[in-house]
Amino acid sequence: MLTNFHTHTFRCHHASGTEEEYVLRAIEAGVGEMGFSDHGPYPMTNGYCSGFRMSTADTLGYVETLAALREKYKAQIKIYIGFESEYYPAFFEDMIRHVSQYDVDYLILGQHFIYNEIDEGARGSTSGTDDEKLLAQFTEQVCTGMRTGAYCYVAHPDVFNFSGPVSVYKKYMRTLCETAKELSIPLEINGLGIRTNRFYPRDDFWDVAAAVGNSVIYGCDAHDVPNAWDDASYRTACEMAKQRGLVMVERPDFAAHCPKNLFKK
Repeated sequence: MLTNFHTHTFRCHHASGTEEEYVLRAIEAGVGEMGFSDHGPYPMTNGYCSGFRMSTADTLGYVETLAALREKYKAQIKIYIGFESEYYPAFFEDMIRHVSQYDVDYLILGQHFIYNEIDEGARGSTSGTDDEKLLAQFTEQVCTGMRTGAYCYVAHPDVFNFSGPVSVYKKYMRTLCETAKELSIPLEINGLGIRTNRFYPRDDFWDVAAAVGNSVIYGCDAHDVPNAWDDASYRTACEMAKQRGLVMVERPDFAAHCPKNLFKK
């Protein structure tokens, strides 16, 4: 069965298309289960509003729209409601309290920044650096985020653009991969990275994942309607996994890694 749990919408300010358009495209492509994981609201201090995620004011409309579509198309596709969110230690509990107000199935961990977006030292994960301390901070945040129990899989785990020695990169990524394996959390081979020729997926990362024996999952990371399913990047991801002996799973274990009672804390 074709599945995809990494889908964005216009609400994050850098994607296009309505939720229903994505659903119809997925049905057309033969997808049996899809999850929406738009960049989730993250309450922060000083009235800061991110330009690349939905606002807290948009959450209700997002959830209600998807709940209605889940009912409307239930005979054709199974729809899950989720968010892609970073792990920001300073604001994590506030984010969980906000999300807990809504009927949400899952979170995926997509660590686009280290520290967070507003504090001194904040840095985008894709910026490019040979600084080992920044790589160590990225690894620590992803691993700590996994250990919260809030996230059912890690999106683009190889998104940190480290240009230093490969041996240093592999050391930290082994820690990340071993933590994911210990917790039975899949790592995503990212379709957006494949189809737009980004620096990720990184072969050196996936070689480490193969050595550790991680489970992997494919995510379209759709930011436009046509890529609500992308067969070409899916086939590439499957071949990457097959070449390394990595086991690809169809869906994350929502009950084990994103139990609904977590959102009630």
